[in-house]
Amino acid sequence: MSFPFLQSYLGLGSGLQTKNAAGGGGGGGGSGIGGWVELGRASGTGSSQTITVSSLANKRYYLVLSHCISSANIAPAMRLGNGSVDTGSNYAWRSSGNGGVENVYGNQSEGMRCDDNIANDNNDRLNTWYVSNFASKEKLMIGHSINRNSVGVGNAPRRGEAVGKWANTSSALDRIQINNTQNTAFGSDSEVVVLGYDPADTHSNNFWTELASTTLTSDSSTISSGTFTAKKYLWFQYYTRQTTGGFTLRANGDSGSNYHRRFSGDGGAENTATSAQLWGDYNAGKASFGNWFGVNTSSKEKLFIGHVNEVTTTGAGTAPSRIEVVMKWANTSSQVTSLAFNLRDAGTNFLAGSCIKVWGSD
Repeated sequence: MSFPFLQSYLGLGSGLQTKNAAGGGGGGGGSGIGGWVELGRASGTGSSQTITVSSLANKRYYLVLSHCISSANIAPAMRLGNGSVDTGSNYAWRSSGNGGVENVYGNQSEGMRCDDNIANDNNDRLNTWYVSNFASKEKLMIGHSINRNSVGVGNAPRRGEAVGKWANTSSALDRIQINNTQNTAFGSDSEVVVLGYDPADTHSNNFWTELASTTLTSDSSTISSGTFTAKKYLWFQYYTRQTTGGFTLRANGDSGSNYHRRFSGDGGAENTATSAQLWGDYNAGKASFGNWFGVNTSSKEKLFIGHVNEVTTTGAGTAPSRIEVVMKWANTSSQVTSLAFNLRDAGTNFLAGSCIKVWGSD
């Protein structure tokens, strides 16, 4: 099953243009439009407080994956530039940490942070940024972040969300920099990957490879991706239909209490939970749609950022619920190679048409 809205929004074209698990060319609807292509990446050196990806092709949209490893206190911010990184006071942004109060900043030179109000501490981060890049318009950004918090399942991850802008209206960007505003070096395993998409693209070398796709043809109490190839970066979507009750999500069949998550529903109070599931959607009731990104390094805790649309009552008279989630799997010895959903209530089933799809890349 494909997801037309997100295919368009995330740059996958009208037909799902992904490479198969064996690395073959993308299939799909025959439109010839490429998806997200890798434009460049850079790694931390262990001695620099900035990581810069330069000489970027001019694309209308960018997706930035920033995995910052801590060697001391870190607080990543994003700067943009053309010809050189703009270090002037030309950034403005608004952010919230752990669902807390909004912080608003103008005329900033350090760049844009999406984890403000979160401790500037010695903990790894995964940030995702969408960037709109039109030469004659201010460059607009949407960012989300997970801060691992201290190692171990007893320490709930932290989450941040932000919008920002680079007030440049004279040129398209050609470089993106992640700047540690704590003036300390990023760890040597840190990495910034920049993906680009333009409606005119016709390439077939997509960054994301389809790893797994499962659609139920009959009702079942379980939806499993099956075993897929381990990749450093994961992106997965799911759509579930059921008559009642919520579900659990586990990685690699791990049923131990090795997961910790933080989430907020409909902008309400933050909730944290340590339990035997990576994600537990307890109120889904009728249907749930989720979109997630994660970093999947064997020796690090697995970090995920997710957004969920949850339907409890069908019909136009009742709005769905929105959920913002960050979660971690406190496994530091292996990578995620399978994801499985199980319904929480005995005797209930996911309905035919429910599905999960997983993409990945190194």
